[in-house]
Amino acid sequence: MAIEAKFSTIGALTFVRSGYPFRGSIDESSAGDVLAVQMRDVDADVGVSWNGVIRTSLAGRKQPDWLKAGDVLFVSKGVSFYAVCIDEPPSPAVCSPHFFHLQVAPHALLLPEFLAWQINQPPFQRQLQQAAEGSSQLSIRRPVLELLTLSVPSLADQKHIVGLAALARQERHTLQQLIHNRELQLHALAEDLVHSAQAFN
Repeated sequence: MAIEAKFSTIGALTFVRSGYPFRGSIDESSAGDVLAVQMRDVDADVGVSWNGVIRTSLAGRKQPDWLKAGDVLFVSKGVSFYAVCIDEPPSPAVCSPHFFHLQVAPHALLLPEFLAWQINQPPFQRQLQQAAEGSSQLSIRRPVLELLTLSVPSLADQKHIVGLAALARQERHTLQQLIHNRELQLHALAEDLVHSAQAFN
């Protein structure tokens, strides 16, 4: 179906911030008052798995850019680049420097969920691959990300696309569960065959 859209850059529609500047590894502290979202906590389909996010304490004086519902985390380093739109953190949270922290500007007619969806689609992924820099590890610099182009349809069309994407995730999850259940059934049959053969002998 044909959808009318306007072109704009990431930088024109969002505030792009770097993750919190942790020095070295992030130290876990059960008494820490801040959640630190790392790469291992994020999945393109699931979003942020808050149950596994460690607690830490922030040593620097820099005022953190706290995460909030509707923010988009963009994985800017590694073998693949992708984005997730986060839900409300259970307590104050920041993200590691492996992410760019995107917040949709108040004036922008852009849904955060749509922003994350479009970043993960092949046309935008091609822009990212062309813009990536580095030899041992590819990365996207913030000025480069801000200049990349989005196709922005009406809010109604954005909501429709986001809804279709949610249905696709649900269908994929259901199919994976069906496959898993069938594999368990076949494993059980294989075990039964072994036990039957042993009893016969």
